[in-house]
Amino acid sequence: MGKKYVYSFKEGNKDMRHLLGGKGANLAEMMNMGLPVPNGFTVTTEACNRYYEEDGKLWDELLEEVNEHIKEIEEELGKKFSDLENPLLFSVRSGAVFSMPGMMDTILNLGLNDKAVIGLAKSTNNERFAYDSYRRFIQMFSDVAMQIPKVLFDTVLDDVKAKKGVKADTELDAEDLKEIVEKYKVIYKEEMGEDFPQEPMKQLEYAVGSVSESWNNPRAKIYRKLNNIPDDLGTAVNIQSMVFGNMGETSGTGVAFSRNPATGENKLFGEFLMNAQGEDVVAGIRTPQPISHLEDVMPEIYEQFLNISENLENHYKDMQDLEFTIE
Repeated sequence: MGKKYVYSFKEGNKDMRHLLGGKGANLAEMMNMGLPVPNGFTVTTEACNRYYEEDGKLWDELLEEVNEHIKEIEEELGKKFSDLENPLLFSVRSGAVFSMPGMMDTILNLGLNDKAVIGLAKSTNNERFAYDSYRRFIQMFSDVAMQIPKVLFDTVLDDVKAKKGVKADTELDAEDLKEIVEKYKVIYKEEMGEDFPQEPMKQLEYAVGSVSESWNNPRAKIYRKLNNIPDDLGTAVNIQSMVFGNMGETSGTGVAFSRNPATGENKLFGEFLMNAQGEDVVAGIRTPQPISHLEDVMPEIYEQFLNISENLENHYKDMQDLEFTIE
């Protein structure tokens, strides 16, 4: 058995940030506290450094390790990665030891393709949601992993909304979203000279490679120089099973602090959106609700979130900054 480059969340803890990055170490810590963290695994900071030694390629043993961890999650959740019946999808996030600007953004819904989107629609009985997730994935993957300008996709989305005479993305139906998906694939092909990748492992390889590449992009390099952060720390990659905030009006997503960061008042502070995915809250397309309003909309969920927040504060002995999804 060669060197270990991939750790499941169950194997890590908060003291392993040099290996698992800040995000990976804390996801593992929360998992082991028994909190509802969607299962996943972390590709270590050492793998990022080796990626550069391998001339920007992922090597076979690493991909085998990743495959093993995918199989474990498939068994646990009773889903198959990118399946035609009940697909398992992943989010991919970078996670450096110290948080820094310029690092790769998140990719959500990885594993969707022309077939898995039908499986997602079937397994959830929600075609609109499935195609909404697919159009988001194509745009994020293209922007984040392939550096295709986001504005090309936003223009298509705005045109379809204008044609239909609606303002919000949530007013588009499944047929509108299918049309957007097709147009997004055309943009990808025009920009990249090849079709949008349909093979899920290929999608994952591109995404993991992009995180490693983002470690050495100009913004990250300048930031490290200004803050005396060593160049050889590398970044980890967190691959986590998806939960969906965009399944309808009983799902949502938000960000919160365990207390008010400006005054220190011991009261949840933050905002959320129903029927949304993470980037909607920060993108400014729709106006989020204050977190206190969640108590009116979903009192049990609010209570659960409040308990988790207090639990984390007691555990870490500090104010917490939380991202959450309600499925």
